[in-house]
Amino acid sequence: MRPQDTEALVPPVAVGSLADETRTAVHGQVTELFGNKFVLADPTGRALIETGRAGEGGELVAVGETVTVQGRFAHGFLHAEVLIHEDGRVEELHPAPAKHGPRRHGPHT
Repeated sequence: MRPQDTEALVPPVAVGSLADETRTAVHGQVTELFGNKFVLADPTGRALIETGRAGEGGELVAVGETVTVQGRFAHGFLHAEVLIHEDGRVEELHPAPAKHGPRRHGPHT
């Protein structure tokens, strides 16, 4: 990312205050890894972070690392768009689109 891109970052909020369908950021410690997802914890709670293809293989972050993640919180996941490591490295991510439930076919009643 270019330096001016980081100016568009939103200030982190407490994990416990995440609201569905919002663009937000959180700051905390990585506690668990699950493929392209990880759990981030702060004093108010835990959030599941989805990192898309960049996180496949579990090497994007490490357990115990402190990170800031910005993205879109929807359906119980923070779909990461930007990841800032404690050492200042910035990663731009392209997560899978949020799923909005089953698609209906045919006329709606």
